[in-house]
Amino acid sequence: MTTGPFFKKILIFAFPLMLTGVLQLIYNAADIMVVGRFAGSAALAAVGSTSSLVNLIINLFIGLSTGAGVITARHIGANLSERTHKCVHTAMAISIISGFAVCLFGYFLSGTFLKLMGTPEDVLPLATKYLKIYFLGAPGSLVYNFGASIVRATGDTKRPLYILASTGIVNVILNLVLVIVFHLDVAGVAIATIVAQYISAILIVARLTHLPNECRVNFKKIKIYKQELKEIMRIGVPAGFQSSLFSFSNVLIQSTINTFGSVAMAGNTAAQNADAIIYTCTNAVAQTAMTFTSQNIGAKKHENLRKIFFICLGTAFSISVVLGALGLIFPHQIIGVFTTEKDVIEIGTQRLYILMTTYFMCSLMDVAGCQIRGMGKSVEPMVITLLGACGIRVLWLYTGFLLRKELWNLYLSYPISWTITFIALMICYFVFEKKVKQSVQH
Repeated sequence: MTTGPFFKKILIFAFPLMLTGVLQLIYNAADIMVVGRFAGSAALAAVGSTSSLVNLIINLFIGLSTGAGVITARHIGANLSERTHKCVHTAMAISIISGFAVCLFGYFLSGTFLKLMGTPEDVLPLATKYLKIYFLGAPGSLVYNFGASIVRATGDTKRPLYILASTGIVNVILNLVLVIVFHLDVAGVAIATIVAQYISAILIVARLTHLPNECRVNFKKIKIYKQELKEIMRIGVPAGFQSSLFSFSNVLIQSTINTFGSVAMAGNTAAQNADAIIYTCTNAVAQTAMTFTSQNIGAKKHENLRKIFFICLGTAFSISVVLGALGLIFPHQIIGVFTTEKDVIEIGTQRLYILMTTYFMCSLMDVAGCQIRGMGKSVEPMVITLLGACGIRVLWLYTGFLLRKELWNLYLSYPISWTITFIALMICYFVFEKKVKQSVQH
């Protein structure tokens, strides 16, 4: 990761990440397709309306896994074997503790949060049932995510892909069996998801026990090392806090969508899975920028930073434009994968028309934020994203949206917030790059 040319290496690293992310989406998409076609629009709305709440709670800890990956990559780049060893075992300890904490918190407070979001009465019981079961899988989910971050920090993005490929098949098969054969509706898809999550966790831990010595997990040595915890928290907490508050703005938007009824909720849910594919693919490029940058910072090869940054910006832009064009050409067919109800398809198409034409701004914003985080600066992109992406969305809900209370006007908050946040992050990047060069000269 510290020697050019970088374009080919970035693609080789990012492509398995993209496929991994798409397979993770299959978990949720499979849930939505099965309940949408075999359990009705109320079940579809119930499963879809929970995603922003799940992200709000879990993303704080996913941010810590990002911090673990960044610090591990930096220690590998600097050839600090002992520090790498301690970082890996601290990360696994954090994943276990946070997994059980999220499990208990989510299970007992699911219903309360859904009521606060204004979830309609015809959807609330199903949504609560789904969430309670889903959060039982939190320990497996977080162990997998922390473990996968460590594996990727070593340069291996293929093993996490293979793991999710196999567990994705398990998830889809269980969905079909539990919903169609045993008629378990939302409970069936939730059970299928958590079974797949625990299998993923077991497989990634097995891989961690076979890594090179400095990254190899020894169960007897899993504990919190103070210095490594401090470094992981320094990068991970702002990243997680940013993601959680980002999700909070989406919770507010979801709460507003809930006021339009279960049909609007179902249409929005179906469309979310389409734009999530673009986000997943381009976020893989953003994660690549962060990992490459972190290793080059560790190796003190600062002259490579701008090359990595602009290659990743161009790659993310190209991917989002191509996939966005497909969304514009085949909107009804895409939404039709999840439901056959015409009203739901029409509402989902509204979201696609607005987001597919502007999603490249979200992609550029993600790359810029991850690039800065890879340079060791996590608080600054957090603040910028909160004020830009989150703050502007909330502001739009109480200003622009009130002028015309329609779904298309609500969706405009996304491209407006992405654009402003990306501009601010670009300014921030050039300031930090200049400081890095000045520090090298002195």
